[in-house]
Amino acid sequence: MISPKISKVVIPAAGFGTRFLPQTKAMPKEMLPIVDKPVIQYVVEEAVQSGIKDIIIVTGANKRAIEDHFDVPNEDLVKNLVSGKKDHLLNQIREISEMANFIYVRQKGPYGNGTPVLAVEPIIENEPFAVLWGDEFIYSKPPRLAQMIKVYEKYGGVVISGVKIEKKEDLKRYGIAELEHVEGNVHKILKIVEKPEPNEAPSNIATHGAYILPPEIFSALKRIKPGKGGEIWLVDAINLLKKEGVPVYATVIENGKYYDTGNKFEYLKTMVEFALQHKELNGDFKKFLKDLNL
Repeated sequence: MISPKISKVVIPAAGFGTRFLPQTKAMPKEMLPIVDKPVIQYVVEEAVQSGIKDIIIVTGANKRAIEDHFDVPNEDLVKNLVSGKKDHLLNQIREISEMANFIYVRQKGPYGNGTPVLAVEPIIENEPFAVLWGDEFIYSKPPRLAQMIKVYEKYGGVVISGVKIEKKEDLKRYGIAELEHVEGNVHKILKIVEKPEPNEAPSNIATHGAYILPPEIFSALKRIKPGKGGEIWLVDAINLLKKEGVPVYATVIENGKYYDTGNKFEYLKTMVEFALQHKELNGDFKKFLKDLNL
């Protein structure tokens, strides 16, 4: 049986961004810049590079900047760039709105990362789809989602991205999977242990960040009870599907690096790393860092 094609990606972007206050009081955390592009643009680019055309962004209050970013540029900005003969910049901002078909949904319902997924049911209907968080990304070749789609097309079920945690002490920060090897970088997930003590972790593979889900996830989300913190958790719905016979796989992402831009320290590390790679900045920025009296 050939699994249906993945044509839509959902990006939840309705959170408050409390870890970045006061910066995020009026500005979405997903719009925080990584040098000269917002975090969420890297997420969208991953989806587009994986062959996706329909991008569904689930937003909340004070998130209008996301819609404006992916919209066509306003006339005043276009006139300014044309008069300044900045055609390269004009082309860049025009390409942003032309990358994909953007659809926006307002989140309603209780807190929890399952709520934005449930919000898109009328748009998804009976299709499988992907979910990528709007405040983190993996930079990989081929793109993370493309690697996951390849696994889904062969095995179906639920597919979750797997990230190898290099430092043992960091295992307690993630949901760590107990795995059964299938082939190559593909594993069947037996269970996920949330934030285990390093010596009790079943593996060094964290499962988070990106999901391919069957449409049955909507029924599961409606049937589960609120979990930790009284919130609706996506993992609880996935576990319910697993109990009902839906296989759950982990794709350990190859040739990639995970960037968690959802907290200040990791965000700053990401900014520095990308600045050092930026063709217009890398030389001067590297010299600046070397000259600091640390």
